[in-house]
Amino acid sequence: MKFILRLSVPLTAAAFFFTFLSCNIPIEPAQSSPSSPDNLRHRLNKVSVWEDFEAGSKTAYATGDVTFASGVWTLNDALVGTSSSDRKNGVKSVRVRNSGIVTMKFDRTDGASTVTIQHATFGSDGNSTWQLWYSTNSGSSWTQAGSTVTTSSTTLTTASFTVNVTGTIRFEIRKTDGSANRVNFDDFVINDDIPPAVFENFETGSKTSYAAADVTLGSGVWNLDDALLGTLSNDRKNGTKSARIRNSGKVTMKFDKANGAGTVTILHAKFGTDANTTWQLWYSTDSGSSWTQSGSTVTTSSTTLTSASFAVNVSGAIRFEIRKTDGTSNRVNFDDITIEDYSGGGGDGGNSEHLVLGNPTAAVHDTTFTANYYMEKPQYVMSYNSTISDPNWVAWHLDASWLGSTPRQNDFRADSSLPVSWYHVQASSFSGSGYDRGHMCPSADRTSSVENNSATFLMTNMLPQAPNNNRGPWANLESYLRSLVTGSGKELYIYSGGYGTLGTVDNGHVNVPAYTWKIAVVLDNGSNDLSRVTTSTRVIAVIMTNDNSQISLSADWKTFRVSVDSIESVTGYDFLSNVSTSIQSVIEARVDNQ
Repeated sequence: MKFILRLSVPLTAAAFFFTFLSCNIPIEPAQSSPSSPDNLRHRLNKVSVWEDFEAGSKTAYATGDVTFASGVWTLNDALVGTSSSDRKNGVKSVRVRNSGIVTMKFDRTDGASTVTIQHATFGSDGNSTWQLWYSTNSGSSWTQAGSTVTTSSTTLTTASFTVNVTGTIRFEIRKTDGSANRVNFDDFVINDDIPPAVFENFETGSKTSYAAADVTLGSGVWNLDDALLGTLSNDRKNGTKSARIRNSGKVTMKFDKANGAGTVTILHAKFGTDANTTWQLWYSTDSGSSWTQSGSTVTTSSTTLTSASFAVNVSGAIRFEIRKTDGTSNRVNFDDITIEDYSGGGGDGGNSEHLVLGNPTAAVHDTTFTANYYMEKPQYVMSYNSTISDPNWVAWHLDASWLGSTPRQNDFRADSSLPVSWYHVQASSFSGSGYDRGHMCPSADRTSSVENNSATFLMTNMLPQAPNNNRGPWANLESYLRSLVTGSGKELYIYSGGYGTLGTVDNGHVNVPAYTWKIAVVLDNGSNDLSRVTTSTRVIAVIMTNDNSQISLSADWKTFRVSVDSIESVTGYDFLSNVSTSIQSVIEARVDNQ
């Protein structure tokens, strides 16, 4: 997997965050807003940077085959560019001129949901246009994916295409303007996790007035109150219709969905030139007698349909309601509601001591979820990402019962509980890399028994960590958190992980995160912990650079403090999701200063 880093990492958390806002640091391409499923579900499922054009060589425009890392491609009026005028990540990219074509000469068998391609104008050339085409019959016939793209920037920009085709597929990039202007292509990315079918697209019903009334749509009967089905050019929609809501309108299911809901996504955008609006998603498990808000209030600020994602994770009968909350006359469009069936039970952490406050990515113990695979140990739980051989996050509860006098076991080893077909990181995998085997759940947090301490040395609990990070402020924060337990009568719920990339170790198998982050919710010792989280609860959150040259061994961990919201913003995860949203909104926005 080829990752991209475009950030000079600062030393303080505040400086980091404001720099981050103006930079592009994708752990995978085509990042979206924190509420987008691209940032949560799709990024955590099967994604691969599939071709970066680094392995092949071709210096002439004449038609010829080139063997790249993914397989053989034909380059027609195209070459592999290495000059300073070629826009590229790494040392090479494909350069196409005239009506050139770049074609896969082989099939991949596991389909494609979305495809992203980096593109830019070569040197000082003018704009170019191009298209992505695909074939499901080994090149006998071709279908265009998405619309024609115009390349107008000298900086590599991501073009994204929704394909949603299962089975055998190959792709072709076609330059369509026929001009001598040259265009570079790099980092061809295929997401092969086919999203679930849209539950409701608002195409089959009809309602032209705002007066409250029931409408029969494809999924069933919905009540639209101060809402209608919009068909105007100012209605933002996929297809010919979308729901349009004004004032404090609602769109409500009048029926139950029987098999629960995991993640729900909804497309939303501003109508016409109207101003921003806010809205919420609510659900009912008793056929509409009572309602619970899912996630946080969403602000609609774009005239382009954008995805909002909600981790619901409720089994059994369920129905949903969209509520516009600002009360203004500004109108908002909703389209393409997608509901994943609930797939939890005992395998999503619902009964784990360590996930009392929530499962940040709705991780599931199902090998289909190769990049969001739930793993549970008695000592900690995690979401594991087999595509980069890193944990997405590790979570553990820390109180006095976990602490004792057991010495450090140092028995680093591969985790045999991973699926056999997945790559298993070994104890020696980081050797010679310059990175420590950095514990997420620390060894010193599990000293009550040899078994508990030994469990922390599984390599699934490790990230490649810069020594100045791991042995300096990171270790000092770990010690401070333990001191709250041993000296102040506290118990903690802790989440930890990494984000971004500085490259890989272990022959490309293991991603090196650009940053490490940690969240600790601090409570007085007691019972019924979830109910004791209030707006005054202390929450400590940090983001630390993992670049050894950018962090000092003697740095104060307190200088890296940020809000939980800021970690959610860079990861796309939903922390503390079991806590009421009114409390979350307060404690997740606050930066600890104690």
